[in-house]
Amino acid sequence: MKQPFNTMIKVMAAAVALACASGAHAQSAGQITAKIGANRLMPKVESGDISAPALPGTKADVGNDMQPVLILSYSFTDNISTEMALGTPYKHSIYGAGAIKGTGQLGTVEALPPTLFFQYRFFSPTSAFRPFVGVGPTYAYFMKERGSGAMTAITNPGGDVATTFKIDNKLTYSAQVGVAMNFDEHWFADATVIKTRLRTDVHFSTGQTQFMKLDPVSIVLALGYKF
Repeated sequence: MKQPFNTMIKVMAAAVALACASGAHAQSAGQITAKIGANRLMPKVESGDISAPALPGTKADVGNDMQPVLILSYSFTDNISTEMALGTPYKHSIYGAGAIKGTGQLGTVEALPPTLFFQYRFFSPTSAFRPFVGVGPTYAYFMKERGSGAMTAITNPGGDVATTFKIDNKLTYSAQVGVAMNFDEHWFADATVIKTRLRTDVHFSTGQTQFMKLDPVSIVLALGYKF
């Protein structure tokens, strides 16, 4: 996790120098902005047990992933805006945890979490720095779930049929906090931290289930243009 934070600090430092050297203008009423960047998505997992006949304490953990994002924003007023991020699916590895920690990779899944944020931007449109906060609905869509031989051994010991699984899609919400730093009248950079409330259930082809609290944190670094 150190690398994204170090990168964010460097971007912010560069933005400070450029913004202070120019008469920058931030997002204002009626303005459309587009930005492109990278989002590191980090699930903060609290796993339930896989139901019997799996061993008690059979839990799971989920790995991080980073993908490019395109983010579009529209300002209704000088302070109120909306924002939508578009991107490629995040690819997560699933690992054994709890009583089966160390068993290796149990499977993989791809996730697409489109979110529509409603934001409040502090200070005036002519400020070089504009902190912002936002909240909005997120739809967590899971696809391409694939189990491994280790998953089959845990959920169906001795069975000759590979275990498959499906993760429930969920409508939930996310909150964000960030700061935009302006280079000139059109170009800017921003850094954002997003927290999503996400709890879901996993359904295995063996009839077993598992509750998962994922609650991911995202760090987004982006370069934008104001039209």
